[in-house]
Amino acid sequence: MHMPSITAGYLAILALLYAVLALQVLRLRRSSRAPFSDGGNIPLRNAIPVHANFMEYVPIITLMVAFLEMAGAPPSRVYLLMGALLLSRLIHPLGMYAAPGSLRFAIGRAGGIFITISLLVTCAVTTLLRIGSGGMNSIVATTQ
Repeated sequence: MHMPSITAGYLAILALLYAVLALQVLRLRRSSRAPFSDGGNIPLRNAIPVHANFMEYVPIITLMVAFLEMAGAPPSRVYLLMGALLLSRLIHPLGMYAAPGSLRFAIGRAGGIFITISLLVTCAVTTLLRIGSGGMNSIVATTQ
């Protein structure tokens, strides 16, 4: 079985980004004295969904890309998928911290979620097609 080393490298970078997002929420919670809510602090109100949104999408997309990589997807495709995931997770916070209605808001927020949802669907459909054509048999066989 091929180890998903490309995916693992990107996941390490994404984990560092996640740590930054988590520390940002923690810092803002402490400064706002808001341990459970946003305490009316606008930057904290923005940081919470950025952090949560990351956690909602990154694990499932990364897992699907790792399975595709283990099943023999071309390295260029794995780099493209994981690079797009990293890009989406970098631009999303930029949009969340921008003024609503601004270009930065539209590009960051809408662009980030558009790329993320596109990746989710692309990975899911590709995985289903590979399973349907028998292309994921090596993964299924090694996990049984």
